[in-house]
Amino acid sequence: MPAKRIAIVGAGITGLTAAYRLSRQGHAVTVLERGAQPGGSVRSIREYGYLIEAGPNSLQYGAPELKALVKELGLEASMLTAGPAGKKRFIVRGGKFEPVPAGPGAFFSTPLFSFGTKVRIFAELLKRPRIRTTDLSLAELVRSHFNQELVDYAVNPLIAGIYAGDPEKLSVKNAFAMLWKAERSHGSLLRGMMALAKEKKARGESTVSPIVSFPDGLQTITDTLAARLPAGALVLGATVETLIPGQPHRLIWKRDGQSASGEFDAVIFAVPAAGLAQLTFGTLAERPFALLDSVVQPPVSSLFLGYRREQVGHPLDGFGGLVPAVERREVLGILFSSSLFPGRAPEGHVGLTVFAGGVRQPDNARLNTPALLRRIEPDLRDLVGVTGEPAFIKHSFWPKAIPQYNLGYERFLEPLIRCEQSHPGVFIGGNVRDGISLPDCLKSGERLAKAAAA
Repeated sequence: MPAKRIAIVGAGITGLTAAYRLSRQGHAVTVLERGAQPGGSVRSIREYGYLIEAGPNSLQYGAPELKALVKELGLEASMLTAGPAGKKRFIVRGGKFEPVPAGPGAFFSTPLFSFGTKVRIFAELLKRPRIRTTDLSLAELVRSHFNQELVDYAVNPLIAGIYAGDPEKLSVKNAFAMLWKAERSHGSLLRGMMALAKEKKARGESTVSPIVSFPDGLQTITDTLAARLPAGALVLGATVETLIPGQPHRLIWKRDGQSASGEFDAVIFAVPAAGLAQLTFGTLAERPFALLDSVVQPPVSSLFLGYRREQVGHPLDGFGGLVPAVERREVLGILFSSSLFPGRAPEGHVGLTVFAGGVRQPDNARLNTPALLRRIEPDLRDLVGVTGEPAFIKHSFWPKAIPQYNLGYERFLEPLIRCEQSHPGVFIGGNVRDGISLPDCLKSGERLAKAAAA
């Protein structure tokens, strides 16, 4: 296969994975990143003995593509696996954290769900296959199989933790395709998911993915990918403005106030919706992705707080806890960061990561640090028994955090598909299209690299 000149726009996990894979195959890659560092939302910061994850906090180590890449990069030996605490999760009910039941015995005794809901869960196993002709929200699907209580105290907090979103708006077809397929094939969502687990086991894949990270955080992966690129391949501070399609394609970008351009056999776009929306095409400066300005991406604040151990009354014996909207709290969730992996807090101290904002309360995310801390202090006191001022604070603000795959999201995918069909050699992926999790974005990078090489 002859070597190609390939541009990758965006140096998040998707773009870096694509660039690494293509460069290993002998292609000449140029990675154009508008930021001052590679990695996108993956940012690990070491300060005063604390390790802060400003973006994603941990990684589910299950996807074969992820495992293969970690092994290929030589990172397996240094990988940290969360201890038993990583398996214990909490959800707020009645103003306090209640453990999520981890087995049948705990399920029957949990105060999270009423007896009626527990009966409905078992009855759901008898549901027959159903072929729907139109999409529906995740909340509507779960209500139709179970009841509102399960939406309120299971689905709603889970979606706050994954999407910082609203299950009443998220599309089943676009955001939870496995559930859509499970209902069509098995009727029962529970039986469908059990069948999926069996299939994974038959393929030799793990059905329970461990939670992992690295001694210096998740940025280890993106830093390693960037370091493995050829010298000069990564161009930081470069804002791509225009693509002039052709054979070859011509990209125009700005860096340090100066315009630059290059010609490429293929161009990969691995940037968020807002970046795609601003991109112009051709000499007439058309904006084929302007519609993507309408993608809902709520703001989220991540507040890492360090305390002396005696300042926190909760045993912090788990992954953390999520907050249902019906509990009317100011936080979306609290992660017990120093309980998951060693080296996250100095001796005698603990670290908590608090999430605020999202679709539920976007104005909370926009508060400055002192105002946000005042807003969430009652939650910290009531839920984890915090007393006194934190010894350490690190506030990370994401003005456009996670794209919401809401009902009707197909309209945002259509211009991406049309562009690829109209302009061979142009490929688009990343969290705007291929899923929002780190493994999803990594798989997207592998997909884009394969398509561009072909």
